[in-house]
Amino acid sequence: MAHAKTSGARTSGLKRYYDVNGWLFIAPAIGLIGLFLIYPIFRSLYLSFFSGKGMMMKFAGFGNVARLSNDPVFLKALTNTTIFFVVQVPIMIVLALMLASLLNTDRLKFAGVFRTAIFLPCVASLVAYSILFKSMFSVDGIINQALLAVGIIGSPIGWLTEPFWAKVLVIIAITWRWTGYNMIFYLAALQNIDRSIYEAARIDGVPAWARFVHLTIPMLKPVILFTTIISTIGTIQLFDEVYNLTEGKGGPADATITLSLYIYNLTFRYMPSFGYAATISYVIVLMVAVLSFLQFYAARERS
Repeated sequence: MAHAKTSGARTSGLKRYYDVNGWLFIAPAIGLIGLFLIYPIFRSLYLSFFSGKGMMMKFAGFGNVARLSNDPVFLKALTNTTIFFVVQVPIMIVLALMLASLLNTDRLKFAGVFRTAIFLPCVASLVAYSILFKSMFSVDGIINQALLAVGIIGSPIGWLTEPFWAKVLVIIAITWRWTGYNMIFYLAALQNIDRSIYEAARIDGVPAWARFVHLTIPMLKPVILFTTIISTIGTIQLFDEVYNLTEGKGGPADATITLSLYIYNLTFRYMPSFGYAATISYVIVLMVAVLSFLQFYAARERS
């Protein structure tokens, strides 16, 4: 009996020892999450009810929310962000799936080289990337020269000075940079599909396009949903590409300004307005939440 009590006490002591050490082990991570994630969320929510800056901040209630509908720059940023989402996300998803399907074929030579080349922009330096695009798409850059040489255009395009073409350039830049990221997910999913399924369909006389539509696409639905949501979040939070291509101005004439860039300008470039910037950040949160819910709902309905 005494031995059983001693053994139980030892077990209880070891449990307390491992519990304490476990909490000590994860305490730094919990502290960092609280400092850099949880605290900013509640701090930004608090700031959204104030106007002004520093010691001059005054309680504004829902004044910042009311200000949104009367702010032409915010409305322009919201419109641009919506355009980039509606146009760019489908292009990137379809292109990534097409490239993954091409790389998944056995007949393609040097598939590894192509896979690396397509994925490389994802890890390229943002500075080098912006310099490259500014050089390529300048008035006398290689893109205009190539288009003039083949007769597609009659005069150089102002990619960085004309509002419409500036939007097109941003979409090209995002697609070029992040398509390879989505392609890797599709390629991994395609390589995990049992080839016997395709072989059985081929023997039954199902054409290649029907195999892709009725077999490949349904089996890729989870990956398509994941990449769509990730691309949606990234596009709505679009900042890096626009900032680097337009030097933080979102020009020309606010033609490419996005919600994230406007938040940055309100905080660091214009007359600081932390409360209003925090309010706009929750517009981004709301857009991401609503669009993600709709995408999950649509995927569930199709299933």
